[in-house]
Amino acid sequence: MADATVFDSVPETRQEAEARLDRFIRENRFTISVFFPLNGAVLLVASAMEWLPEPLAFNPLLVLVGTIVMRAPLVVGVVPTMGKKALTGVLALAGYAYAIEYVGVHTGWPYGQFYYDVELGPTVGDIPLALPVFFLPLVMNAYLLCLLLLGPRANRALVRLPVVIATVLLMDVVLDPGAVALGFWVYPGGGVFYGVPLSNYLGWVLSATVAVVVLDWAFDRGDLLARLSSCEFMLDDLVSFVILWGGINAWFGNWGAVVVAVALGVGLVRTERFDSGLFRMPALSAWWRSD
Repeated sequence: MADATVFDSVPETRQEAEARLDRFIRENRFTISVFFPLNGAVLLVASAMEWLPEPLAFNPLLVLVGTIVMRAPLVVGVVPTMGKKALTGVLALAGYAYAIEYVGVHTGWPYGQFYYDVELGPTVGDIPLALPVFFLPLVMNAYLLCLLLLGPRANRALVRLPVVIATVLLMDVVLDPGAVALGFWVYPGGGVFYGVPLSNYLGWVLSATVAVVVLDWAFDRGDLLARLSSCEFMLDDLVSFVILWGGINAWFGNWGAVVVAVALGVGLVRTERFDSGLFRMPALSAWWRSD
């Protein structure tokens, strides 16, 4: 774990606070981005298979805390690039996420008729209060990954925006079948893709387009790229996503979704963000150095 001196005093400036958070994430990459999603996959599958007793089965606090921990590298990585414009965009998208989900749950538009069947923490109007924590990082991860993979081509909006939107859709191709298999949410009419209807993905075209366009407006790409070049853990949340949802889909035999998860992993490898250092257990590394 991180050295206790990381948080031994209150930081005096924003820059000092950001530097300490960077150090904390770097020293705990394996725990946050490998250990947490592996354990999360085991606990969620065990809950769905009814192997865990109450209150451990689908414990909403464990689900929420685990999600927040896995999001930490992305949040810590992005915050230094955020100004008033970016904050405005993020808040606007949080409001959009609540609004479109409320409409979806109560009308069936635009995702198709569905309902939540597992408690994901406190709710407002049948919508999980933590919804932005689940939704917005998917879009930001896709955006950052595409900036790295596209290189200079990312300067062209007609290339950048469609590619990012398509990547967000690919992430939902991984997420939704796994979530349906777990019982997080249910499509009463079923669906052609592991219980997920085509209408869900048509709805995600709308939501992905709105989210990507707003993030593209809100954030400075130059600042994001500069931060990506100096922050090796910025896409660790996407590593967690691949491990967690790839593993869950593999357990339930959703092999089409597994293939897409592997493809996202290949993208991370090409950006050198799925590096061996991430999978180096701190205790083992310390033992190796002292031997």
